[in-house]
Amino acid sequence: MAAGDGEPVLQLKSVCVVGAGMAGLAAARELRREGHAVTVMEQSSDVGGQWLYDPRTDVVDPLGAVEPVRVPSSIYACLRLTSPREVMGFSDFQFLPREGAGRDLRRYPGHRELHCYLRNFCDAFGLMDAVKLDTRVLRVAPVAMSMSTTTRRWAVRSVRRLSGTDDDDDAGKDEEVFDAVVVATGNYAQRMLPSDIQGMGEWRRRQLHSHSYRTPVPFHDEAVVVVGCGASGKDIALDLGRVAREVHLAASSEAEAATPAMSRMLANHGDVLRLHPRVRQLHTDGQVEFTDGSSVMADTVIYCTGYAYSFPFLDTGGAVTVSDDGYVVGPLFEHVFPPSLAPTLSFVGVPRKVLIPWFFEVQARWVAQVLSGRRTLPSEDQMLRSVEEQLRAREAAGVARKHTHNIASVEPRDMYEFGEKYCDFTPTEEWKKELILSSNASMDDDVETFRDRAADDSEKVRKGVQGWLGGLVAQAQEETAVKTEDSFHRILLIIEVDEGKIQVLYSLLKEVNDYEIVKGMVDT
Repeated sequence: MAAGDGEPVLQLKSVCVVGAGMAGLAAARELRREGHAVTVMEQSSDVGGQWLYDPRTDVVDPLGAVEPVRVPSSIYACLRLTSPREVMGFSDFQFLPREGAGRDLRRYPGHRELHCYLRNFCDAFGLMDAVKLDTRVLRVAPVAMSMSTTTRRWAVRSVRRLSGTDDDDDAGKDEEVFDAVVVATGNYAQRMLPSDIQGMGEWRRRQLHSHSYRTPVPFHDEAVVVVGCGASGKDIALDLGRVAREVHLAASSEAEAATPAMSRMLANHGDVLRLHPRVRQLHTDGQVEFTDGSSVMADTVIYCTGYAYSFPFLDTGGAVTVSDDGYVVGPLFEHVFPPSLAPTLSFVGVPRKVLIPWFFEVQARWVAQVLSGRRTLPSEDQMLRSVEEQLRAREAAGVARKHTHNIASVEPRDMYEFGEKYCDFTPTEEWKKELILSSNASMDDDVETFRDRAADDSEKVRKGVQGWLGGLVAQAQEETAVKTEDSFHRILLIIEVDEGKIQVLYSLLKEVNDYEIVKGMVDT
């Protein structure tokens, strides 16, 4: 491909993206935008990754002891977003509320709304023709005759899955060779279980990981112990409280237990909900013993204990490993490139606690531009030194190894500067940063009500939201321009003035073709 004066001649590659969740779709769009030929392989019957709700659970292995998982999604029915939609859109395709069956118009919508949004994103950028659904990747490995960094290619072996089942179609096995592979399988599939609870193997009552939780119905009138008080632990405990006889929350630390949100939960649901320290032992008679010596008789134990990184299909001969009990993938330069296999192998979506999908976009654009030659990486030795120096610096700062890929809560400035540093990505607006912080503070204060309380945005955020709304009008106009004349897209707009403050109400307004009316309201 010819480039302009002073620009490099771009090298266009054939690239396999493993996974069609949020990270995989971000990668596919950026790779295509750079001119690469993209094939996305997704084991589920639709795009969306974790955001594709599947009512089925793994009844054979509810604890998740076997790899790979048979049911990929970990979404439970009551799950709602913990970040407002204003900060959860792709940079040039905002999370626009839409009218339609099953759509959720709230500022903090449920999981189905985000899945619909990802489908809209695919349609807007024509990505579906690059996606192979019901295709499980069995093995990714370097082609034997192409081991040099300049000519290395990758063999990807896959198998078709029988749609709607967990079974593979043995007649549908295939192997293709690509110039590069992007691993975008996320970090919420392989379940992590506690290793310090005695008696788990001998306990004969029901045990499951939150990955296998969907609704509270199967736990009617039961006594349930929920291990872990993170976001999913609180959600599931509150959900269970509607039908269970007793719900016992076991905190993994004092920090989990001593929060305003927890205090409010206990005050509001003290008739059902109890708080305990860590679980010490499960007894064969059904008792669950805690580290303070107390115990309860339980019917079910649900482990809300997080997820481990797992790439069972990846064969790199030890060049990339998962260590530290599943918390660390490495070595990875800037959480993306394994130094000895870069740039033809990369990862998008490994970091936790980051702004999504924005951060995935940044990673994906960097990968796409490095593969094309628009940008270059440091040498292998330099990348390895950088990884080691970062690990040492975090250790010196007292950051536990399990937080190796936790960026925003440890180094928030690094998250926001990543795009500018590696691919000239548009910086995140200051009002969005403030909105994220205020949303997190509201959640820490009252996890039950923060999503539905009237907005109390600062002046900076209020003005930012006004501008964001203007962008939504432009986006809706652009979308309607490429559709038939009789198709209508309606835009959900904020705006009710109450003592000078804009409250987020999201109610349907006019046809977007009434641009001057809508724009006038935004400007007001």
